[in-house]
Amino acid sequence: MAKKSKKKAAKKKTVPARKNDWRAAALARIRALIQEAAPNAVEERKWKKPSNPKGVPTWSHDGIICTGETYKDKVKLTFARGASLNDPSGLFNASLDAGTRRAIDIREGDKIDERAFKALIREAVALNSEKKKAR
Repeated sequence: MAKKSKKKAAKKKTVPARKNDWRAAALARIRALIQEAAPNAVEERKWKKPSNPKGVPTWSHDGIICTGETYKDKVKLTFARGASLNDPSGLFNASLDAGTRRAIDIREGDKIDERAFKALIREAVALNSEKKKAR
């Protein structure tokens, strides 16, 4: 029985961002920045499940650019091919040891460097487009 409780404790539950919640505001700002940087990017909701019936916002352009998950204490933006992106401003602060992806954890009160974030989005789009052309 102890194993079950350890497994439950190890899982991090995504939390839907409520309308007047700081996480919803952060995600709305991120959405706007992505649209500014990559107007042809498509936003979809993927990976719907009972614990997250609305799914995970996922932005794509010739492949996944990034996802935006909301947790109790943060909004996590995971870049599918983040390890291949230049990040001179040091926006990536999570999943730094992952082989392919990188993430940005935004906590309540954090300010994002909008210029650097849009540069990451544009670079992710370019990387996806290059990969598509190579096929």
